[in-house]
Amino acid sequence: MDAKNPVMNLKLDLDRMLDGLQRWVECESPTFDVEAVNRMMTLAADDLTAMGASVERIDGPPGLGDCLRASFPHPRQGEPGILIMAHLDTVHPVGTLEKLPFRRDGGRCYGPGILDMKGGTFAALQAVSALADAGLETPLPVYVLLTCDEEIGSPGTRQLIEAEARRHRYILVPEPAINGNGVVSGRYAIARFNLTAHGRPSHAGAALKKGRSAIREMARQILAIEDMTDDDCTFSVGVVHGGQWVNCVSTECRAEALSMAKRQEDLDHGVARMLARSEIREDGTGFRVELGVVRPVWEPDQGTMALYAKAEAAAADIGLSLSHGSSGGGSDGNFTGALGIPTLDGLGLSGDGYHTLEEHINIDSLLQRTRLMAGLLRKLGEVEG
Repeated sequence: MDAKNPVMNLKLDLDRMLDGLQRWVECESPTFDVEAVNRMMTLAADDLTAMGASVERIDGPPGLGDCLRASFPHPRQGEPGILIMAHLDTVHPVGTLEKLPFRRDGGRCYGPGILDMKGGTFAALQAVSALADAGLETPLPVYVLLTCDEEIGSPGTRQLIEAEARRHRYILVPEPAINGNGVVSGRYAIARFNLTAHGRPSHAGAALKKGRSAIREMARQILAIEDMTDDDCTFSVGVVHGGQWVNCVSTECRAEALSMAKRQEDLDHGVARMLARSEIREDGTGFRVELGVVRPVWEPDQGTMALYAKAEAAAADIGLSLSHGSSGGGSDGNFTGALGIPTLDGLGLSGDGYHTLEEHINIDSLLQRTRLMAGLLRKLGEVEG
């Protein structure tokens, strides 16, 4: 027993935790599959209820799944506290389990969404539950927000996220760790774009020259857009849909592009360059760019760095060192950090391969990050004395 650090005495059963995490991973939940996301939300709601939390289900945005808001019992319940914020949607379509089954292989555990971010979310909730089971009260009340559309930029939940975040003092985001065991103290600015190329129809066999291919126009634009990438701002096209019949010259081709920059002004300049590519000719052919979801840059401020210092101390208490840094990948932490609310991201598990068929966690991080979260929850109240 460690009398000086009760977090080390928490009863955490690795095999039991892996069994629980397996249930989450095998409940596949790609963003655009409303029924699948809602099954995952039901599973999470049942687990939260079993932990003693009060759970509210929030109807999802049009065409998307539901969200969950929960609060754990606390003498100061209802007061501003600590918000654990996570998403339960993934990029993996239903059926990915056939190619990427949940499996343990040495020090790794594989599965769709296990790293981004079901593993970290599961560990964070286990930390709250383990503290309660040990009779260790957190100085501040703990709340949870689980959302449904982070993987597409949170277009339907940003308002909910920002409103909920403003009610609390600290935001903890269990997205994957960076640089091995590091946490995220800032994130780059990100913009998404919807691209449409407009062509002119004709029969591809009998009258090819009379047509103007939207697919050809899109291909030309993709090369030009990706060549815009420089050290300050990147551009990439990740989704393309065009044409319906191979014997018809395509009249429309749609695509989605992503731009990322370390500084907001660089992203703003990139957005202007992208929008300037729009050109529709008198005959209706051409190219149109529309700005989609934008995640603002989140730069670490005094509040976030003070929060990191608490996390660093909590890590030291369990024998770990903890680095921090900004990350290129966006998260809902962009929104809360940009609002100036002390936010710490990347508190989830370590591993690699997220968004691929090699997605996995490092198993030892499951216990480490659960204890880290528990220790941080215990330390944050020290700010209030």
